[in-house]
Amino acid sequence: MKNLLYIGNKLSKHGVTPTTIEILGPLLEQEGFVVSYSSSQKNQARRLIAMLWNVFQYRKGDCVLIDTYSTTNFWYAFATSQLCRCLKLKYIPILHGGNLAFRLKNNPKICEMIFRYSFQNVSPSLFLIKQFKAEGYENVIHIPNAIELENYPFLEREKVKPNLLWVRSFAKIYNPIMAVQVFASVKEKYPEATLCMVGPEKDGSLLDAKQRAKDLKLDILFTGKLSKLEWINKSKEYDIFINTTHFDNMPVSLIEAMSLGLAVVSTNVGGIPFLVQNQKEGLLIPDNDVDKMVMEIDRLIKNNDLFGKITANARRKSEDFDWQIVKLKWGTILK
Repeated sequence: MKNLLYIGNKLSKHGVTPTTIEILGPLLEQEGFVVSYSSSQKNQARRLIAMLWNVFQYRKGDCVLIDTYSTTNFWYAFATSQLCRCLKLKYIPILHGGNLAFRLKNNPKICEMIFRYSFQNVSPSLFLIKQFKAEGYENVIHIPNAIELENYPFLEREKVKPNLLWVRSFAKIYNPIMAVQVFASVKEKYPEATLCMVGPEKDGSLLDAKQRAKDLKLDILFTGKLSKLEWINKSKEYDIFINTTHFDNMPVSLIEAMSLGLAVVSTNVGGIPFLVQNQKEGLLIPDNDVDKMVMEIDRLIKNNDLFGKITANARRKSEDFDWQIVKLKWGTILK
């Protein structure tokens, strides 16, 4: 299969953080695949119409890749997959939604219409494979999210400083307010502490975070959306990467942080423990537990050996996600 249509949210030109379609698609092109994309329409209704029209136009193509999420965008996957079935087109859902397990239990018939008839289901997360197999889906394989590791230089930090970095879209599901609250407590112990929050606005959470910071009289650097290169360069000024999400699957930002030598402190939700082993490649805490996250940050600052062990293990783990390895798995099912 050389000619591919990739269905997903290609919205970075509208100020949104690039999703897998804008990372995986170009990597497949590097390997000789001809990839068409849909859609970059900002309006949701227009985006769905564009996706369906592009599937119809592509009806004599080889295969359709469909980024599959668990919230509103779940219905894009449903609609486009059913058109693929009508046109007898091979399609591959790529399972991203951290809450897809909820869909499997609450929309079983619709899920069956999508996933039972696919050419293959691809999950970047071992967590979702476990969930899908528990519901009787055997046609699901693990292909992790990929990074080009050569673009992520490992920085060995000699002395741990209370400098925190948060990278995500500002959305309630990612709980940015918790990062502000954590920083407030860290700042009480370490007045020199800093926090940088990188990412675009999504649902009003950026304004909420800025207001909370103002109320608490905290000096937080809100950068807005940065390019990949910009935030990689910015990461050199920070030591600890905090991930405050309520739900997650296999976030690329976490893999990137691990590859760069940042120590990860994350909520223990969804697919995170399948990526980060607690006390080995990072420190995991219960969802929304501000006090526990502050405690673990304090441990890292006071214990250089722990910091060094975790960051070294995390870098080794991140090597599993290098495109030079991951591309072989894609090649197996696409060629």
